[in-house]
Amino acid sequence: MPDPIHVLPLDPHNEALVANVHPADWLNPVPAGRYNLVVIGAGTAGLITSLVASSLGARVALVERHLMGGDCLNVGCVPSKSVIRAARRVHEARAAGALGLGLPNERLPDFGAAMERMRRIRARISHEDSAARYSEEFRVDVYLGQAHFTGSDTVDVDDTELRFKKAVIATGARAIAPPVEGLANAGYLTNETVFELTERPKRLAVIGAGPIGCELAQSFQRLGSRVSLLERAPQILVREDVDAAEIVQKALVREGVELVLGASIREVERKGDEKVLHVARSNREEQIVVDEILVGAGRAPNVEDLGLETVGVEFDPRRGVKVDDRLRTTNKSIYAAGDVCMDWKFTHAADAAAKIVVQNALFFGRKKLSSLVMPWCTYTDPEVAHLGLYERDARERGIAIDTYQVPITKAHRAITDGEEEGFVKIHVRKGKDEIVGATIVAAHAGEMISEITVAITNGVGLGAFANVIHPYPTQAEAIKAAAGLYTRTRLTPRVKRLFESWLRLARSGRSS
Repeated sequence: MPDPIHVLPLDPHNEALVANVHPADWLNPVPAGRYNLVVIGAGTAGLITSLVASSLGARVALVERHLMGGDCLNVGCVPSKSVIRAARRVHEARAAGALGLGLPNERLPDFGAAMERMRRIRARISHEDSAARYSEEFRVDVYLGQAHFTGSDTVDVDDTELRFKKAVIATGARAIAPPVEGLANAGYLTNETVFELTERPKRLAVIGAGPIGCELAQSFQRLGSRVSLLERAPQILVREDVDAAEIVQKALVREGVELVLGASIREVERKGDEKVLHVARSNREEQIVVDEILVGAGRAPNVEDLGLETVGVEFDPRRGVKVDDRLRTTNKSIYAAGDVCMDWKFTHAADAAAKIVVQNALFFGRKKLSSLVMPWCTYTDPEVAHLGLYERDARERGIAIDTYQVPITKAHRAITDGEEEGFVKIHVRKGKDEIVGATIVAAHAGEMISEITVAITNGVGLGAFANVIHPYPTQAEAIKAAAGLYTRTRLTPRVKRLFESWLRLARSGRSS
């Protein structure tokens, strides 16, 4: 039986979670013969690899040392988006003051209830990633324990040997903290521990203004904490479109988040129940006193204790397992997928990569990771969604582009919803309508970007959107408005003159 695992706080929701994704009474199966595929790691990449391979008739073993479902279910997408939604509801209630329905600003929301709701949702979803479901419904042999390679075709799981034809490393990544003096001694939270909170931190410092840092900084501020967001760069979301980052930055400041940009944390010290961050910025030193610190920057691939050296799999402790474009490692019988080897560290990227691995490992496929059209979204309010090239990417690659940008208010639904911050920005090859990139900033940008993803994936040009009927009013109409800008550029002076001549003839014909 696996060693018991506890998820804090100990309540019925977390008990139900663990009972699904790492049951204490689980009995590992007895291996019978050689597996077509042994998958190490039961996060998104490992789960999808196992499910798809098994459904196609392969004998599959899936090994997980901690919680099935990986980061996404347990400490990532599911809990964070649950908390973000609760925080947005609080914000919407306060904003309803313009209608005479608002929640008084001095009234704090019930933080404990918001976190309890998150745990309830996570437990409910956990059945989908459960050991029992994968064993019974998908006929995957599930092993709970530590795996490591012991030979060219063998993996050991707690003294049980599994033989394989092919193997997949899908062990994911973990949060790490920056090397700041005193930080470890003072204590800090990461995305792996922040969802254990049951009481609101009165003052919270968030280190790192990337997607995780910005999402949680805004949410905790809305839920009643006083948040300071620290970032070494002079702006937040440094990898995103500059215009998009500026809109989110203004939103955070307006909501009361203290932005500490261009900051270097010299030291952290603990004074009683308080934590003091000594920060240098703009040639001056300052102190930020908080109750909790959340580290939202830094990830490291889980490559330790796997015996990768034993089987000739090259890896880097910082970048992860080395793979080619077909996700094959330096050992031709072993593949990898997900955060342990990819720059795209998203659940949906791991899902897509898993399907590539199954094709290439079991069916002599030649599917390439680089062929994927990969969107992503940062779930701040407003959201920032992107896919393809940024303007800076096009410049660096020498690709000439035309850019069509419209404010989100071109869609009347954004005005009626009171969600007027944002834009749709679409890049096409110069002189053509081939879409090469897009950024959307809107309340529901993550939903809207899929329309562009479908277009790029299927070779549909921007001009086609001008003829697509969108329900009125919807915010996605802003995409059609951007397409309208493109179609107007096709109206050359000669075509315009011909069109005006045709109109004059039509009018004269009617008058006669």
